[in-house]
Amino acid sequence: MAVRQSAGIFDISHMGRLRLRGPDTAQLLDYAFTKVVSATKEGFMSGPTLALNEHARVIDDEMWYRLPSGEWLAVPNAAARERMKSHLSWLADLKGLKVEIEDLTEAFSMLALQGPKAVEVMRALGADWAASLRPLEFRLNVTLAGAKAFLVSRSGWTGEDGFEVWAEHADAEKVLRAAIAAGAKPAGIAARDTLRIEMGFVLGGNEYGEDPVKYPCALSLRYGMGAIDWSKRSFYGEEALRACRREGLRWVRVGIEMKKSHARFVPRGGYKVLVDDVEVGWVTSGTFSPVLGRGIGQAYVDTRYAIFGETVTVVDERGRAGEGKLVDFPFIKK
Repeated sequence: MAVRQSAGIFDISHMGRLRLRGPDTAQLLDYAFTKVVSATKEGFMSGPTLALNEHARVIDDEMWYRLPSGEWLAVPNAAARERMKSHLSWLADLKGLKVEIEDLTEAFSMLALQGPKAVEVMRALGADWAASLRPLEFRLNVTLAGAKAFLVSRSGWTGEDGFEVWAEHADAEKVLRAAIAAGAKPAGIAARDTLRIEMGFVLGGNEYGEDPVKYPCALSLRYGMGAIDWSKRSFYGEEALRACRREGLRWVRVGIEMKKSHARFVPRGGYKVLVDDVEVGWVTSGTFSPVLGRGIGQAYVDTRYAIFGETVTVVDERGRAGEGKLVDFPFIKK
């Protein structure tokens, strides 16, 4: 609620931090991802894009930072860090590209200051310039509360305004303590998960993964935000992705909002989704939304039944059930 109403701050140092450099880096990124990453302006992040495997399943969803030096930075999801390093290295070798991949994860801590009062907190840290940053714009080598920050970007994963900070560990601690003193409330990973579900954002191992049996084609995600550029050609996984598009989808990701009469029922990953007595899908992740005051979840539903507003029954592993309705994302309309 602090993130939705004022400001919260997260330690997200569990996320990966990679740096790529070399004459063929942009070429590698364009081959590895589903949008034209090389079109990103210097000093900006690329916006979300997908790294696919040969089955058009998602390895990771990432944004890339284009540095003026010609280098690129990325924040892979924690569980995908090693996989993305090996995948990018393999693709570089496959195409004969000269790219150096450096893992900076242990070199920097990472913080996320999020919420409608995030700008006020940044001003209290001495960063009056933060208000002028555009969404997905970043600055390098700045000072916050007397500490050195390697990078500050106007970005986040909560659906709110906010900033993400890379800094060496001792400096990150100073920034964290100063932000709390300025009114930001410490927030943890459970809150972060609730916030991303409220916005309909996906998470690896829940909404996507590489196993073609367990996870549908990347199109089923309905990722949006320009993550897939259909005018682009020659990226890894393209053939399988276009085959999915031509053949049509069996499953599609939708939201489930529990009805008032079952508001305390929380749809969790793996719960069954039924229409009458027909099993039509499964929940990928869910939570209790303190903003809406009821359980919400993301689910894959058979496209024949994926009608927004339709009533469905969610059944847990013990057979307990709750009624909800299918809705589009985000759950919270801002």
